[in-house]
Amino acid sequence: MKLRFSTLIFLLITALQVVAQNKKETKLAIVFVGNSITQGKGGTNGFPPPTHAVNYLKEEKGIQNVSFVNVGRSGSTTVDWLPGHGKYFPLATKAADSLFRQKDHQLLFSMKLGTNDSAMEGPNGAPVSKEDYRKNLQTIISELLGKYPGSKVIIHHPIWYSTNTYNRSKYLAEGLARLESYVPEIDGLVKEYKTAQPGRVFKGDTKSFKYFRKHAKELFKPEEGQAGTFFLHPNEEGVAVLGKNWGKAISKIDL
Repeated sequence: MKLRFSTLIFLLITALQVVAQNKKETKLAIVFVGNSITQGKGGTNGFPPPTHAVNYLKEEKGIQNVSFVNVGRSGSTTVDWLPGHGKYFPLATKAADSLFRQKDHQLLFSMKLGTNDSAMEGPNGAPVSKEDYRKNLQTIISELLGKYPGSKVIIHHPIWYSTNTYNRSKYLAEGLARLESYVPEIDGLVKEYKTAQPGRVFKGDTKSFKYFRKHAKELFKPEEGQAGTFFLHPNEEGVAVLGKNWGKAISKIDL
């Protein structure tokens, strides 16, 4: 009996080792789509949120390699990213084309849009109603999914900004209320895709809105505007926090 038991244990350990050795590690190719926050305008060290997200992912078990392109553009709205007449959509496809050549990598689009859509005036198309915001997102996502078979999309919730935010564009309390109305639209859209195209569209970071509101003085770069000192862009510490949150969200989806 001892011999049989030890033999069984040996075979079990060997089988587990084989499974571990044969387990395929994920290789990611990420296109980060967004506005000035994605671009990293508030940080001072040259590392925008996507860089911090990728650095987090590279340390995660099961992820072997991560390639990425950050196409975040300051001031952009979902209107700017619409395929066909949106001026920035070609940036996303050009980046995806360069990454899609890596056939062994999972192509992923990480999206964080809405801040500029919510403004009262200034950015292209603003103010964008919650209904149009959802339609715009759906148009962008569906075009990407169709153009890149096997690709996936993760949509992050936008982050908070102060109710006196007013630089060249006018946001204020009305804008923030509109921004908050986008969140259920994102969640509803993800749920819709879950049925229509399972395993391709996911909800991303949902924690940063409240966290940045609570820690505004520590995580935002103070900016002088037409309604006083406002908080809109994360500072160096905030950029790192946001990027890590994106990385955590990406690591949890089914890759």
